[in-house]
Amino acid sequence: VQLMESGGGSVQPGGSLRLSCAASGFIFSSYAMSWVRQAPGKGLEWVSVINSGGGSTSYAGPVKGRFTISRDNAKNTLYLQMNSLKPEDTAVYYCAKYGSPFVSGSPYGYTYRGQGTQVTVSS
Repeated sequence: VQLMESGGGSVQPGGSLRLSCAASGFIFSSYAMSWVRQAPGKGLEWVSVINSGGGSTSYAGPVKGRFTISRDNAKNTLYLQMNSLKPEDTAVYYCAKYGSPFVSGSPYGYTYRGQGTQVTVSS
């Protein structure tokens, strides 16, 4: 299993970024995926999850209405569109793979996580 995040960078408050996660080594379309993040000096925070087919999504409260998770199963790629970014969104963002098509329990029950991409929101 390989998960390779990209698209991070520095942006001003109110700006947008689109993160991508290229997946390989497994049947991407068979598994739920998520984004988690870790801010400096803090623990991991779940951000969003999407089921294997892409028809069901869920978001953490702090990002609801601003972030959109999606996936292209033909391209084996997961995305996170981040709009109206705030300084508190500054973190390393990771994509993560679950062991099933849906997530019914804890969103932290993923089986693999990528290396992450840095997002910095600052004026």
